[in-house]
Amino acid sequence: MNAASAASARTPHTLPTIGADAAVTDALRQDLTDAGFTVERVDALWGAEAAASLHRGSRVAALRALAARDTTPLGTLATLFVLGLPVRRADADAAFPSASVQSVEASGLVRVDADSVAPAVDLRPYAFVDDIGAGSWWIVSDLGELALGTALGEEHVLGIGGATTTLSGLQVPVPVRRVLDLGTGCGIQAIHARRFADEVVATDISRRALDIARFNAQLNGIDGIEFRFGSLFEPVAGERFDRIVSNPPFVITPRSEGVPAYEYRDGGMVGDALVETVLTGLGEHLEPGGTAQLLGNWEYHWGTDGLDRVRSWFERADTDGLGLDAWVVERERQDPTAYAETWIRDGGTKPGTPEFDRLVGAWLDDFADRRVTGVGFGYVVVRKPRPGGAAHLRRFERVPETLGSNPAGLGATVARVLDAAAWLAAHDDVALAAAHLAVAGDVTEERFYWPGNDDPTVMTLVQGGGLGRRVDADTALAAFVGACDGELSVAAIVGALAQITGVDEQVLAADLLPAARDLVLDGLLVPAA
Repeated sequence: MNAASAASARTPHTLPTIGADAAVTDALRQDLTDAGFTVERVDALWGAEAAASLHRGSRVAALRALAARDTTPLGTLATLFVLGLPVRRADADAAFPSASVQSVEASGLVRVDADSVAPAVDLRPYAFVDDIGAGSWWIVSDLGELALGTALGEEHVLGIGGATTTLSGLQVPVPVRRVLDLGTGCGIQAIHARRFADEVVATDISRRALDIARFNAQLNGIDGIEFRFGSLFEPVAGERFDRIVSNPPFVITPRSEGVPAYEYRDGGMVGDALVETVLTGLGEHLEPGGTAQLLGNWEYHWGTDGLDRVRSWFERADTDGLGLDAWVVERERQDPTAYAETWIRDGGTKPGTPEFDRLVGAWLDDFADRRVTGVGFGYVVVRKPRPGGAAHLRRFERVPETLGSNPAGLGATVARVLDAAAWLAAHDDVALAAAHLAVAGDVTEERFYWPGNDDPTVMTLVQGGGLGRRVDADTALAAFVGACDGELSVAAIVGALAQITGVDEQVLAADLLPAARDLVLDGLLVPAA
C-alpha cells in the first residue's frame, strides 16, 4: 500500500463541521437530560458484562440487551452515540423533541437519510469526582474504530480515555486566576480546569478539535474558556498563567513516508523533542508560584537513562535562568516493539495485517537508527519559584506499583508534595529538629514475624492514599514514626529514643532526620498545626 492509499484508508468519510448556536445546544442539553443520558443509566441499559465487552470492542452483548427492551429515548441515544449505529428516524424524532433532528444534523452530530439517522460523531456521558464533588458532562469526539469499522483518520479528535482521566486527576485543586490547556483536543481538560479557574485559554493545532472543544463547553453550559489556534506556546506568546495543564501530542512516531501522523497524538517532531520543547518552555509562561501538570513520553538511548534525559532538560533551563521545581514520575516503560504495537493498534490498524507489519517495521527502523532502547511514560509536575526563591524540588522516580486510594485523583497529592517541598526547604536540620510532626491519617504499619518470635522481622509503613508508598522501617524509624503525634518535637523524640536504646543521640539524629525529610515529602508525616 502506498502512502496515498494508506491515507485514503484512514479517511473513510468526510468529517462533519461541528457547531451550533446557544438555542440549539440548550435544547439538546434538555433532550439529553430528559432522556436520562447518564453514565449510570446507560450502563444499566445493558449491564456490567455488556459494558465490559464494549470496552473490549464488541457490541454484541449490548445489542442483545437492548433488543429485549422497549425502545426509549435513552436506548436510542445510547445506540446512536455510544454504540455508533443508525436508528429509525421516528425513534430519533422521539429522542430529540426539543432540539429536533434537523438541528442536530445541522450541528454536525448526525447524518439523516429518508428513514434512518446515523451518528456522525461520538457523544457520550461522562462522570467524575474531584475535590469540589461529583459532576457529569456530555462530551463529543470523533467516531472510534468500533463505529467506523476501519482505521482512524489523521484528523481524528479523540474522546475520553485513560490518559484523560489521569491528567484531569493530576490537576491541582486550588483556585487560580488563569489556566492554559496546551493541546486541548476535545476540550475536556479545559472544562475540568475551569472548575478551579476564573478563566482558561485552550489551544490546539487542529481547528476541528477547537470546534469540538468549543461545542462541548457550550453544550455543558460552561463559559470562561477562550479557544485559540496554533502550535505549542505560539498562541500565548508573552502571556503567563497560574497553571498549565497539557496532554501534549507526545507519541513518538517515525517521520517517514506512509506512516500516518494523527493530530491528536503526533506533534510532528523527531522522538521526544516535543515533550522536551514543552517542558523547557514552561518557565516563560508560568507566573511566579505557578504550577504545571503534564503527561509525556521520554526515550531511553543506548547508555542513557530516560529519566536522566528529562533531568538534563530541566538543568538546561536552569542555565537559562528559568529554574523550576520538577517532579517526574515514570509509571511505565515499554521496549521499542511493544511501544510500536501499542500505538499502531491505537490508530485502528489491526495486528496480523500487512499494513500493521509494515508500520511495525517503520517504527523499529526509526528506533534503531536513533539508538532508542525503550520509552518511558509518566507524569510531570512543575512549579516556578516566587521572586527571590530558588528551585528546591528535583525528584525523578519510577513508581510502577499500584497507587493508593485516590477517588478524586492525585491532584491533592501533587499540591501536598509541592507544599511539603517548600516547607522542607525552609527548615534546615535545626528547624526540623524543633518542628512537631504527626503521622498522616492514611498511614498504617505492617509487621511480619517468624513463628514463635516476639520481635518482628520486617516492618513496613504503608500509605493508603497518594502514591501508595511502602517504606521499610527499622526499629528506630518505626518507633520514631509511632511517637510522632504532634505533641513532642522531633528533637525530643530522638532524645527519648536515644536514652531508651542506649544509642548516641547525634548518631541517631543523623539517621532519623534524613528519613523524616523523606517521609514528610512522601506525605507519611505532616507538620503539626
